[in-house]
Amino acid sequence: MRSNRLLGANLVENNLIKLEDLEKANERLFELVETGTGREASILAILIQEDEVLTEDELLAFLVEEQGLGLIDLADVDTPDEMKEVISADACWSTWTVPFDKEGDFYYIATSYYLSPAVREYWENEFDGHVIWYGTTMDSIVGFLERFENEQLLRTTAEG
Repeated sequence: MRSNRLLGANLVENNLIKLEDLEKANERLFELVETGTGREASILAILIQEDEVLTEDELLAFLVEEQGLGLIDLADVDTPDEMKEVISADACWSTWTVPFDKEGDFYYIATSYYLSPAVREYWENEFDGHVIWYGTTMDSIVGFLERFENEQLLRTTAEG
């Protein structure tokens, strides 16, 4: 909830959405949380997919132009096995963020929630501040995590 709240506040602060849009999306978010639909409990998904007051293209352009982030499509990323050991699908789903590679002490992380300080703080604490951030779409995150969860399931089945 904190990551959603802070993301929403920063979207308003950066004039990407209006305060009224955020208030309406927050009401919907609380409904989703109450019904227990975990993956759908995303303020960004509500603003983009349901209310259509923001597009991912606008958000990604802001991340590139104003925040200096690079962009990545996770569809073609081949995550090293050592990274698969540190990925928590639950943490990734709740933050709309995935660590996808590592070089030396630096972790490469893709997110749709970069404007949420809570998300950045969580992942930077996980990896001792050695993080290189990339922006990505929600669909890219979903595809990556679904592939990751399927691989984990297959691995568990093969081991069991």
